[in-house]
Amino acid sequence: MCEIHAPCFQSLSQDEIAFIQQRRTRLQFRKGETLTKQGAYASYVLFVVSGLVRQYVEGDGERNLNLHVLQAGDFIGLSSVFDDPVFNYSTAAITETVVFLVEKEALLDITKANGSFAINIIKRYNEQSYSLLEILKRIQFKQMNGRLADVLLYLSSDKFAGYNVFGSLSRRDIADFAGISTESTVKLLKQYEKDGLLKLDDKNIAITSKAALQEISKRG
Repeated sequence: MCEIHAPCFQSLSQDEIAFIQQRRTRLQFRKGETLTKQGAYASYVLFVVSGLVRQYVEGDGERNLNLHVLQAGDFIGLSSVFDDPVFNYSTAAITETVVFLVEKEALLDITKANGSFAINIIKRYNEQSYSLLEILKRIQFKQMNGRLADVLLYLSSDKFAGYNVFGSLSRRDIADFAGISTESTVKLLKQYEKDGLLKLDDKNIAITSKAALQEISKRG
C-alpha cells in the first residue's frame, strides 16, 4: 500500500498487506463532497491518504457541531470495526481528498491476527475518545470567548502546517466548531482583530498573538 505511511500499517506482514490491498478501493473527493453520512450503514472504514476532511455531528434543523479536521493518516468510521453498524458522524471534504475504502471485516481480521496492529488501532480509538471529552468540556464549561479561542488555536496549530485551513472554511464552519452562532463568531473575530490578536483577509485568518488567545482560552 504505497500511499499509506501510517505507523499502524507498517506493522503488517507482506501477506497482510496483500490481504488489505485486495479489499480496499481508492476514491477521490472534490471539495465540499460528502464522504460519510451520519446514520448510514457502514460496510467499510475510510483511511485518509491526502487532503483535509471535516468531521461533524448533525443536529436538529440546520445546526451541526464540527468535531475535528481529519488529515492524511486518520481513519473515518473506525467504530464500525467493533460492531457499530452505522456511521455515528458525517464527514465532508474541505480540500480535494483521496481516501481508501477498506472493508471493515478485513480490518477486523487483521486486528485479531496482528497484535501490534491491534494496539495501534486501540491507541487511535483512545485518542479519538479523549479528544471528544475535551470538546465536551469546552462546550459545557467555557464561554463564547474561550470556545472561539480554542478553535482558532486548534485550526492554526502546527499539525495543519502546509494547509490553508481558514481559507477553506466558512465563518459558519468556524462557528460550528465553537458551538456558537455565526453572528457571534463574526463579531468576536472583528473584536479580536481590533485587539491585535489576528488579522482578517476575506476568509483567511492570520493569528498574530497566540499567547493572547491562549490566555483567553485559560480564562474560558
